[in-house]
Amino acid sequence: MKEVLTNPVAGYYMNRDVFGQKGDFVTSPEISQMFGELIAVWLINEWAKCGKPKPFQIAELGPGRGTLMSDILRVFSKFKVTESELSISLVEVSPFLTKVQEENLCGKRDTGDKPLPNDSAFCRESISVYGPPVRWYNNISDLPNIFTLFLAHEFFDALPVHKLVKTEQGWREVLIDLSPADFSLRYVLSRDRTPASLYCRESEIRKELEVSPQSLVSIQTMAKRIHQFGGIGLIIDYGHEGDKTDTFRAFKNHQLHDPLIEPGSADLTADVDFAALKWAATHPGAEDEWDANLTFGTVDQKDFLTKMGIDVRLQQLLATSTSEETARHLKSAHRMLTDPNEMGSKFKFLALYPAVMENILQRYPPPGFE
Repeated sequence: MKEVLTNPVAGYYMNRDVFGQKGDFVTSPEISQMFGELIAVWLINEWAKCGKPKPFQIAELGPGRGTLMSDILRVFSKFKVTESELSISLVEVSPFLTKVQEENLCGKRDTGDKPLPNDSAFCRESISVYGPPVRWYNNISDLPNIFTLFLAHEFFDALPVHKLVKTEQGWREVLIDLSPADFSLRYVLSRDRTPASLYCRESEIRKELEVSPQSLVSIQTMAKRIHQFGGIGLIIDYGHEGDKTDTFRAFKNHQLHDPLIEPGSADLTADVDFAALKWAATHPGAEDEWDANLTFGTVDQKDFLTKMGIDVRLQQLLATSTSEETARHLKSAHRMLTDPNEMGSKFKFLALYPAVMENILQRYPPPGFE
């Protein structure tokens, strides 16, 4: 998955715009501004609950086209948060998407290619149209050491997974090999245990499962930074609570596609194991020293958005719409985001807080997670 998606030369994400109707899949922020607006309101509320620490950053992992962050910045600008208080940090590995994000967030500014200091942790910087500076990073660990509102929307589903099968000899990994007959790609079982099998619990009852070490490292890094420097995390993705087995698949032109045919031409994805993420976020690594963080969720997208007021926001937008076409689009977007048969139940929300907030969160639970 990692090679197919992020190979510098032929990786799926590296050289094209894969989002929207013309791409291979559509994300919630691309459907309606309502999604990003409600996420922004949630972030502002939780930031205020922490005492409005300054300076602070919003760090988005895998920002797509920058649509979600654009909606969030627009809402933050209404609350008079200044550029000296807020900065935007985007973790992105695709040079192509970095340029798309810069254009959407910063306009046609000619600032992205100016020389950077040799010791710079970021790889690109610019100024958003709303004022706060925007910087791009290759890794979570490179982010500034300040209070952070972490946001990961459809980030973890693109991280590579290892597929394991329980046999009479123990756990064996599903690998990809070349068929000697026609040199096409095929699945094979490993002859012995592989390092990925170390992630299998002895109590595991599933006969097949997918593990994502990179996902566990990513959320542990996030959790460690939240403990050390303060912050909150919000993870939004399609996934399960540790009960699914074979979810690895490919999408091309909004249709399911064989992952082994024309690698690099289709999006590869796997459902996020939220049970594993929550375990990693609350269990520091052997060499780490940080308190177990608090997790809330998961909750379905329809429940989160409804509790955050998407129905009220829809009526506000309908009241100011200037055409029947706009009204139809708004109603369709609302249905797509909240209908259980669309995105409403497929997508889950998970919140992450530092342990020191336990008492205040008992009195004032996170909105959308009550």
